Amino acid sequence: MTVILGIETSCDETSAAIVRDGQRIASNVIASQIDLHSRFGGVFPEVASRAHIEAISAVVAQALSDAIVTPAQIDAIAVTRGPGLSGSLLVGVNFAKGLALGWGKPLIGVNHIEGHIYSLWLDESAPDIVFPVLCLIVSGGHTELIEMRGHGDYRLIGSTLDDAAGEAFDKVGRVLGLPYPGGPAIDAAARKGDPNAFNFTRAMQDESFNFSFSGLKTAVMRAVQAPPADGKRTRGVESMDADSARPDVNVNDAAASFQQAAVDQLVDKTIRAAKACGATEILLAGGVSANSLLRKEMQRRTALPVRYPAIKLCTDNAAMIAAAGYFRFMAGQRDDLSMDIAPMIALVS
Repeated sequence: MTVILGIETSCDETSAAIVRDGQRIASNVIASQIDLHSRFGGVFPEVASRAHIEAISAVVAQALSDAIVTPAQIDAIAVTRGPGLSGSLLVGVNFAKGLALGWGKPLIGVNHIEGHIYSLWLDESAPDIVFPVLCLIVSGGHTELIEMRGHGDYRLIGSTLDDAAGEAFDKVGRVLGLPYPGGPAIDAAARKGDPNAFNFTRAMQDESFNFSFSGLKTAVMRAVQAPPADGKRTRGVESMDADSARPDVNVNDAAASFQQAAVDQLVDKTIRAAKACGATEILLAGGVSANSLLRKEMQRRTALPVRYPAIKLCTDNAAMIAAAGYFRFMAGQRDDLSMDIAPMIALVS
């Protein structure tokens, strides 16, 4: 049995987990910072890094305690080295380096996007995944279609040209006066709304597998906000003001219409890409993979099997980093203490 300690601090969750053999979660402790950042309507980097410093020691200790595991029983330490916020990544990587040095354990740097993909391996009851598969990674910072032909074998099929899907959900949620984070709030509001109330255009209706959500975000803003008194808009200044929807706008209808347009784009391109790649199934990962309409529509529109993580594994967590770290450890990866953070690193280019 191989035991991996995972550490994740790429953004606004401080997390540590113990995973056995890349699939069995023994513990997965997450200290969320949502309350700290909600006043800003998004993640404030300096606040995030300070919160990681305060939480990480206790979070790692709790993960070990919950799993009833001692440092001597750990085979390797996996940590997110990027992409993410520089200050946040530094906290996790430096803490992992200290543990690796003090405990005499191998260190494994993990790409955060790869971690999201390996959240799909953390379901012991599911049938084995047979390659090749198509992965749709949708989160606050990423929207990517990646063909996975084997462990560590990836090909980028398409990505967003501007806003990530999760970023668009957060910004539209702010325009509609919904609480942060916008994804869960829009999902909840949309259940009470009419997805046909607003005719928001579906962007990137071409043969490519790339995405665009900036125009959709702007369309929502223009549909629900009152025009300036002088009739002139200042580009990018007033567009994201909180609680700025007109009083006569039905927020639930606007949320449902936006969500339908965003999901239509994600589903249509993913299914076409899966067919082009000859994928055996479709994997959804990342924070937006928790969206109920995305899950429903992806399953409804394709005959391929569709997998997605448990809700608690959709957002950032260390169990997925430990799972990805396990497969890299088994492939022979070992990083030395000179390993640095990589805030802008891509999984594949």
